[in-house]
Amino acid sequence: MIDFFISQYKNISTGQIWAEFLAFCFGIMSVYFAKKENIWVYPTGLLSTMITVYLLYQAAYFGDMTMNVYYSIMSIYGWYRWIPNTQSPELKISRTTRREKYLGFVMFCATMIVTYLVYVFFDYTLEIPNYIDIFTSGIFFTAMWYMALKKIENWTLWIIGDCIAVPLFAYRGLGMLALQYFIFTIMAIVAYLSWRTYLAKKI
Repeated sequence: MIDFFISQYKNISTGQIWAEFLAFCFGIMSVYFAKKENIWVYPTGLLSTMITVYLLYQAAYFGDMTMNVYYSIMSIYGWYRWIPNTQSPELKISRTTRREKYLGFVMFCATMIVTYLVYVFFDYTLEIPNYIDIFTSGIFFTAMWYMALKKIENWTLWIIGDCIAVPLFAYRGLGMLALQYFIFTIMAIVAYLSWRTYLAKKI
């Protein structure tokens, strides 16, 4: 296992290794703060996604890169939504309504189409990992929106997407990101159980 990670970084610059390490650390912090319903989920997540945009651009994974640009924008939106103010009620953990489920499905499908068009725009030869990337992009896009609304279903989508992302990043040679998403999976499961317990107490 150690050799697997080390071999992937033999021809990688020190700067890029540090960038991936920082994205790893900020990403873990972000999920931890999300579980705690702490607003710091967004500034730490924003730093992680911005660094990841750079890494994915360098690796020419334009679909993932485009989604991380969206995550950065969505982090700013979520940051705004989570800030308490007198003009709107405090955002509470809740379940999605039928309308939100429908909108989430529309977002999922629309995101896959947009991600595919991004690959076409960059004249990228699509292979199986790219189609998986398109699928996970749709999942993560919707998960980010649900998280901004504090919907418990965001964790269900993160768990599914993270489980797919782990082998995908490992295959691409991004070992640290693969490990990050493995940890994300565990943390997302714990967070889902925590939020579910909170909702059960409200009933």
